[in-house]
Amino acid sequence: MASATGTDRRPSVTRTLWDSSVGKKTIMAVSGLIMLLYLIAHMVGNLKIFFGSGEFNRYAHWLRTMGEPVLHYEWALWLLRLVLVAAVVLHAVSAYQLSRRDIRARPVAFVHKKPRASYATRTMRWGGIILGLFIVWHILDLTTGTVHSGGFQPGHPYQNVVDTFSTWYGNVIYIVAVVALGFHVRHGFWSAAQTLGAGNAARDRILKTLADILALALTVGFVSVPVAVMTGAVS
Repeated sequence: MASATGTDRRPSVTRTLWDSSVGKKTIMAVSGLIMLLYLIAHMVGNLKIFFGSGEFNRYAHWLRTMGEPVLHYEWALWLLRLVLVAAVVLHAVSAYQLSRRDIRARPVAFVHKKPRASYATRTMRWGGIILGLFIVWHILDLTTGTVHSGGFQPGHPYQNVVDTFSTWYGNVIYIVAVVALGFHVRHGFWSAAQTLGAGNAARDRILKTLADILALALTVGFVSVPVAVMTGAVS
């Protein structure tokens, strides 16, 4: 018989979703797609650097004034940042907890060799770690200017980007992270489609092709900026 104290109260739908493996995979899929949409928009914005400093700096200024006069200066940008932070945290925590749950579920009896993770699993795991570290460095470099080389200039994003990619380590960090991003998107988009029920025998080839195209487009688009600075096409 149920007690009157409410101690046997059933968990909420949100808690049930979060505690289940299916729920965590769904959260990973949705948060991953949110980040993918941001990456596409971010890449398109980055490519404005090929139209000169004026165009690139105006775009950076627009990011801070979008939504005016309804929203105050940088409010829309901060709302976007909060959504992205929430997506990154939920994605990372879900991935970590699913990984720990998978490890605990493995049978340990009669096992003489440690089973090797699949190529996709290793790529996603290490790619996620690389991208997490890169996000921190990227913010400290081009948002706060804390680790920026050449003297950070607030309000001059074009020159700040050129400064970063005028150093060998800036290029190495960025290109390694972008390559990791490409692999992450390629496998992650496919996994998200399966988790959300979009995949079936008829659509599998289309989804795999779309994952390849997205991964390649993002990789080439992002890498083109440091390459342009290194070759003098952007200076």
